[in-house]
Amino acid sequence: MQVSDFDYELPEELIAQEPLAERDHSRLLVVDKMAKIWQHAIFPQILQWLQPGDLMVFNDTRVIPARLWGRRLPGGGKVEVLLLTQHGPDRWEALVRPGRKVMPGQTLAFGADGELRAVAAERTAFGGRILKFNREGTDLRGALYKLGEVPLPPYIKAPLRDLDRYQTVYARKEGSVAAPTAGLHFTPELLARIRAAGVETGYLTLHVGLGTFRPVKAETVEDHQMHEEFFQISPELAEAVAKTKAAGHRVIAVGTTSVRALETMGQPDGTVRAGEGRTDIFIYPGYQFKVIDGLVTNFHLPRSTLLMLVSAFAGRELILAAYREAIKERYRFFNFGDAMFII
Repeated sequence: MQVSDFDYELPEELIAQEPLAERDHSRLLVVDKMAKIWQHAIFPQILQWLQPGDLMVFNDTRVIPARLWGRRLPGGGKVEVLLLTQHGPDRWEALVRPGRKVMPGQTLAFGADGELRAVAAERTAFGGRILKFNREGTDLRGALYKLGEVPLPPYIKAPLRDLDRYQTVYARKEGSVAAPTAGLHFTPELLARIRAAGVETGYLTLHVGLGTFRPVKAETVEDHQMHEEFFQISPELAEAVAKTKAAGHRVIAVGTTSVRALETMGQPDGTVRAGEGRTDIFIYPGYQFKVIDGLVTNFHLPRSTLLMLVSAFAGRELILAAYREAIKERYRFFNFGDAMFII
């Protein structure tokens, strides 16, 4: 299967540069994958397609200020660090630029007086580096929040005036370098209305890292390898999934990260195991879904693993046709853009 099969042309002006004034004022394209039809709506109207007994599963990860600007010692050359995955109280896997100029054992300093420092260790299989910081636990967290910044994708040129708008309203567990953007459309009021309609809600954690946003450089889909990301599924959520399936109701994932965590722990009977670990699951057409019955998601970049995942769920031709419709109707795309509900 060719990566080019998942390409499409997007006018640059449709890339949303900032969030809407109100989270739930985004548009919603509802795609029926069995009937192969779609309908246009606004996001709060999602209630029309939810049913009592459905279970909506959200990713409660929280974005951290994972981008650091510093200098190399000795010499003082500038360096950019993007933290990816924590491997201990003071050890992080990171992308470092310019990586070739950072030698193993070299010290990187951050802050005007070098108050935060890290020593570069071994390289990783995905082109990153292991960094050992001079602080542990809460001390390192405090330094990151003082010196770091929330990384935004390179296609977003406008500065984000309110950093909370790049967090979901239910974000709790710190560790992501990017937001699970499908959840950005939900407000506390809309969540309350969803629960009042008899729809159950549950939460898991998947810390968004390189696996989610790493570009696909291979020519064939099967040659791409995903980077591991930490996930956690609680016994309470596993029980909720089991009850939903036993009652004949739907499990609806909010975001592709929720899909990847659920399907990683999915069982042949549609239930999930509780537990935590790291997943490199790569879902593309041909994959047989075990758990999810519906998906709330944003519009994704061409040739991306996320577009491949939604194509696996609804069919490549239907998804690309729906994207053409969204472009024709001037939907807003990517992180701060509009949403799809695939049923």
